[in-house]
Amino acid sequence: MPGCFFAFFITFVIVLLITPLVIKFAVKTGAMDTPDKRKVHSVPIPRLGGLGIYIGVVATILILVSTTNIAAGHRDDLLGLLAGSSFIVIVGLIDDYKNLPAKVKLLGQIAAACILVSFDVRIDFLTNPFGKWIFLEYLSLPVTVFWVVGLTNTINLIDGLDGLAAGVSTIASITLLLVALQQHDFFVVFLTASLVGAGLGFLRYNFNPARIFMGDTGSMFLGFMLAGISIVGVVKSATTIALIVPILALGLPILDTTFAIIRRYRGGTPIFKPDKGHLHHRLLDLGFTQRQAVLLMYVFSSFLGLSAIALTQVNEYTGCIILIFIVLVIIYGAKKIGIFHPKNNLHV
Repeated sequence: MPGCFFAFFITFVIVLLITPLVIKFAVKTGAMDTPDKRKVHSVPIPRLGGLGIYIGVVATILILVSTTNIAAGHRDDLLGLLAGSSFIVIVGLIDDYKNLPAKVKLLGQIAAACILVSFDVRIDFLTNPFGKWIFLEYLSLPVTVFWVVGLTNTINLIDGLDGLAAGVSTIASITLLLVALQQHDFFVVFLTASLVGAGLGFLRYNFNPARIFMGDTGSMFLGFMLAGISIVGVVKSATTIALIVPILALGLPILDTTFAIIRRYRGGTPIFKPDKGHLHHRLLDLGFTQRQAVLLMYVFSSFLGLSAIALTQVNEYTGCIILIFIVLVIIYGAKKIGIFHPKNNLHV
């Protein structure tokens, strides 16, 4: 456990100290996010913050792995996460400078997921609350790639307000950390503690008014790491709620992405075409300030995280009741703010 505290502290300090340097580097090299009709900021902002997050997390991992036995028995898992996340960061860096087409970026995400799978980090089976395990066999590869690419994109798509993606990722990391503590999986605790430190360190510069954005470098790195860690940890555990925990922990970005797909399909627009219909846009339209919208989404994300933790403490039937209640609340709230409706979306 001391190693997990050090993972948080070291990453927090590194990200806190290195982000001002990343800001200067981004400005000097032209990695700037310029305003447009879909964005809410009015002046160019550096968008290379994910580089600082990546450096902080990877440096912490290398320091603690070389000085402790905290990753004992998880050599391939760790190498897969480092190799895959490094590749996704390269894709993100190119995108933050060149604005890659969506299809090219998707291919990069798939390649990163395949790198992870090549180190045998994969979803081999799904737990069935009402029966035996479901072994995926030859479906293991596509299911794992879909999971990793899907979660990578959910964090990427929700990164629309100052501090939103960083805060939601931090809350998700805390949720996975607490569940891993219950399972005595200290390798996952170590990794998630590092992500929490990175998120909180970065929020010092990213919360409204933001001095830097994490860009695709950061959002894809965090999404990839959370997807990979969830496979190494709770998804591989032989519990009936194994898959539900990371889904709820990342429930807010998953829901926002799902709503976006439904909305764009109903509106007859391409799924990958950006719009101003995301949850944070709707909250701004309702009169919330950026800070209020972000804090409200933090609260909702925390509610989903606490629900995930609660599910680990109840039986299958109580868990089903909790899930049904959560789904009803989500559907009601989504309808109230018109998240499903394509009208008034500003396509760019």
